Amino acid sequence: MKEVHILLVEDNEGDIVLTLDAFEESKIRTNISVVRNGADALDFLFKRGEFVEERRPDLILLDINIPVYNGHDVLKKIKEDASLKKIPVIILTTSSSQKDVNKAYENHSNSYVTKPIDMEDFLKVILKIEEFWLQLSKLAN
Repeated sequence: MKEVHILLVEDNEGDIVLTLDAFEESKIRTNISVVRNGADALDFLFKRGEFVEERRPDLILLDINIPVYNGHDVLKKIKEDASLKKIPVIILTTSSSQKDVNKAYENHSNSYVTKPIDMEDFLKVILKIEEFWLQLSKLAN
């Protein structure tokens, strides 16, 4: 099985470390790229600036509450672009607001997951994402 490339769009250093640690436990070979704001996420995906050489991700984990462009703005741009819209985007955020959930799905998010506060529960959530999206589901090329 080929290595799965994941783009993590997250500005919280603690959540970045926990997510990377959780995927290290994975049975699936992953390569995780991290960007910390919406502008860098779009540059990464559209291969602009310092990200020209980056490989397109197979899966995107996107926080809503990120600087420059928020996750909703980034999601909308992803799903409007023919070359990017087939990449699954999982909203992974602290917001449990129904307004945010509705907006994410209106913009064609593939999944909406609220981050647990507890570290152990957070790790379990990441492993469940890995199990469903990287083991059970088939990703597009």
